[in-house]
Amino acid sequence: MVYELIHNNRTIGADDKETGEKIKSYYASFCQGEIVVTDICTAEMTKVVENTYRAVNIAFANELAKICRHDDMDVYEIIRICNMHPRVNILQPGPGVGGHCISVDPWFLVGDYPSLAKVIDESMKTNDSMPDFVLNRIYEIMKENHMTEISRVGIYGLTYKENVDDLRESPTLQMLESMERHLCGNKVKVYDPFVMNDVVENQYHDLGAFLQEADLVVIMVKHDEIRENMDMLRGKIVLDCHNVCRLDGVYHL
Repeated sequence: MVYELIHNNRTIGADDKETGEKIKSYYASFCQGEIVVTDICTAEMTKVVENTYRAVNIAFANELAKICRHDDMDVYEIIRICNMHPRVNILQPGPGVGGHCISVDPWFLVGDYPSLAKVIDESMKTNDSMPDFVLNRIYEIMKENHMTEISRVGIYGLTYKENVDDLRESPTLQMLESMERHLCGNKVKVYDPFVMNDVVENQYHDLGAFLQEADLVVIMVKHDEIRENMDMLRGKIVLDCHNVCRLDGVYHL
């Protein structure tokens, strides 16, 4: 955060040039990135468009994951090969999009321009559908492995992205809410090293104790902790939603 505070480019929105230049001089006292001065409307729009661009590209990757799952193709290998093309840069799919920017800002365009923002609308729906897609994968994997006790499923990660304690619009929380609606209660085990307070039922605060109670572990967040302790997952059924686990027999999106 501190690095980006210093190095990221800035857009200053002001309705008169003199005010814009004063604000620019203030930011220039600590910001090493390029500082652009424009009108307020343009500045607001650029912020929304930046996050919308990212949301649409994430949605493309997530949709590819669904397509490949339908016909049992390896979406990660397909993306890897496609990205060898000099003008292709497909992102990695994931279990959903959280946070206060990418999961929220595009809806402003959909709301203000409902007859025009068709691609954006469908992209947001795709991203919002991913927690339920993961939930369906859990059910499929349980059935394949003859598991009948949902209480033996462990969800790793509560935050919306790795190595933070931010829960805003968390895909895991969205999935747990959906699970509660379908099962009339949350019986799965949940753990996140960055969430110290209990925010959901059956939340653990020790990785070892959490893994001891889970037969199927779902990696919802790729915290450094789990990436550095993959050996602890040996002998478990693993659903890896981020393609970070290299153990044999791992399930993916």
